[in-house]
Amino acid sequence: MLDKTYPYYLANEPRTSSTLMEVYDKYSGEIATRVAIPDDQATEAAIRAAVQAAGPMKNFKPWARQAVLQHCAQRFQERHEELAMALCIEAGKPIKDAAGEVTRLIETFRIAAEEAVRVNGETLNLELASRLGGYRGYTQRVPLGPVSFITPFNFPLNLVAHKVAPAIAAGCPFVLKPSEKTPIGALIIGQVLAETDLPKGAFSVLPLDGKHATPLVEDERLKLLSFTGGQIGWDLKARAGRKKVTLELGGNAACIVDADQHAHLDRVIERLIFGAFYQSGQSCISVQRIYVHVSLYDELKQRLVKAVQQLTAGDPKDKNVFLGPMIDEAAAQRLEGWINEAQQAGGTILCGGKRKGNMLEATLMEKVPKDAKVNRMEAFGPFALLVPFERIDDAFAMVNDSDYGLQAGIFTDSLDHAMRAWNELEQGGVIVNDVPSFRVDNMPYGGVKLSGIGREGVRYAIEDMSEIRLMVVREA
Repeated sequence: MLDKTYPYYLANEPRTSSTLMEVYDKYSGEIATRVAIPDDQATEAAIRAAVQAAGPMKNFKPWARQAVLQHCAQRFQERHEELAMALCIEAGKPIKDAAGEVTRLIETFRIAAEEAVRVNGETLNLELASRLGGYRGYTQRVPLGPVSFITPFNFPLNLVAHKVAPAIAAGCPFVLKPSEKTPIGALIIGQVLAETDLPKGAFSVLPLDGKHATPLVEDERLKLLSFTGGQIGWDLKARAGRKKVTLELGGNAACIVDADQHAHLDRVIERLIFGAFYQSGQSCISVQRIYVHVSLYDELKQRLVKAVQQLTAGDPKDKNVFLGPMIDEAAAQRLEGWINEAQQAGGTILCGGKRKGNMLEATLMEKVPKDAKVNRMEAFGPFALLVPFERIDDAFAMVNDSDYGLQAGIFTDSLDHAMRAWNELEQGGVIVNDVPSFRVDNMPYGGVKLSGIGREGVRYAIEDMSEIRLMVVREA
């Protein structure tokens, strides 16, 4: 169970407050715990502390950063069950999925621990002409300085890890604002970080609401803003001034099932179910649009509908439950409204579509108009639509007919189709023979178009949080 209250963390230390924020059990709707809310003075103090910690963090040696990250990974493993239950309660994530996210948290910190001692420079050949004889170039990577992070509700552990762990590996002090809907995971991470010998001011974890997080966006003392969330990210970028900005802003991921997949339909359907309805579809790379070759369409549709109807929904604490609640009733009402709009415009509901509170049934539709919100926008819930295609070029065109471009998937035995998908799809990543929901924590992850700018993945985030410093030497 959760603690009765949780402190926030300011310059590595827990702090209480007379003002508490309620955190709800997303399934029962009951108050699960309360967290201390920092005031504006605390936010200013956290930024000031991060600035003061820039020098000590730069001088905090790679082996020491590695030791901190290894300590965290070990402690997260020891607290695995506690972290999974916290995630299950505050996010409504089915307990099996919550346990999986804790595992990814641990893996991300372990990867960062390995990378912390591999932040290397390079030697440059500058002898490109006779006039340059005797010149050598060398580069090193140095920490960017104090940075700020804003994370969403849907992966309260792993998305925090993808910012925090690389920052420690790179030597950057940080101020983190977790989602006020799911702050507990981040605060437990803060609790573990407080056990280490990180320099004072190296981290602060502030469960602020959006209005009070303005300094994390606009303060010029911060050298980078990394934001994961909705389209408001573009507004934050405009307000961020001269600081570096990375954005991961979601998508409406598509998956193609090619004509040669009949022998593999069992696995295709299994992965589509996972991709579309894992975590009630509340993932930036949840399968939302499924394009199926006409020769397979009717059979895949029939079997997919049957499989969806057999999914167990209910209390996420039950190990047999696959489909838990959405984050709140407003989110479920929004998607229910989009489904109804698509139906009224001519779309057909194949299964699901009904809502009770923040529990929305796993929903499949077909014949959805191109301009429907469930086609054009990010559903971010347990929803997917089916569309047949005749030519692979048609499938590629439909995938690209989107304002988003995070990841796409294609099931195919054709090397030509796989390579063409990689080259032609306007996506940050293409997953061959699996769903676009696939992610490993060391790979580059991020999108194009409205899906954002920059890449996560531990090594790539470390590169974003460091700058190259050049030295040129002329031989005497």
